[in-house]
Amino acid sequence: MLYDKDIREPLFDFLEERHGKIRIIEEKQMGRSRADIVMVTEYAVYGIEIKSDADSYARLSRQVKDYDRFFDYNYVVVGSSHALHVEEKVPEWWGIITVEEIAGEVDFYLLREPGINKKVIWNKKLSLLWRPELVHIQELNQLPKYKQKSKIFVIDKIVEKVPPEQLGRQICSELFERDYNEIETMIREYKAGRT
Repeated sequence: MLYDKDIREPLFDFLEERHGKIRIIEEKQMGRSRADIVMVTEYAVYGIEIKSDADSYARLSRQVKDYDRFFDYNYVVVGSSHALHVEEKVPEWWGIITVEEIAGEVDFYLLREPGINKKVIWNKKLSLLWRPELVHIQELNQLPKYKQKSKIFVIDKIVEKVPPEQLGRQICSELFERDYNEIETMIREYKAGRT
């Protein structure tokens, strides 16, 4: 039986082999759910839900709705105990990766490629960014600073003014460049600039 912790590291290698240059962000809050993995490529943001052999489908329908609001593409990664019924549990545009242990090694099989998620809500996708990252997108697109406005207001303005294809690339770029070691400094500087 494979557990979530057994799957993650080998999965990252599998995804990098398939997609090339990627950035992995783990355990990202989105709506009422938490994405197990957010994978960023140069052109898209993927949500990845892991259902190991030890997991159930109890929360999956709610998770699917949340993932579909935030990500361009979605995968579910399932242990062999779920492989027979997973296609009934996720929408047809979700990719499916099965995982099993063979001769002591974790082995992945791509059961179905993901299709573009047409349910993504750009405001939700942009909310994955930190406020200083949104400021950078405002600067790139010569938008007003809106220093005294809320994050939601700024997101609404960005979505209104920036073409989706351009915005999608900029979101990916911000997530690729994200530096968790510098965030405290970035936020302090951002707040100091607002006053």
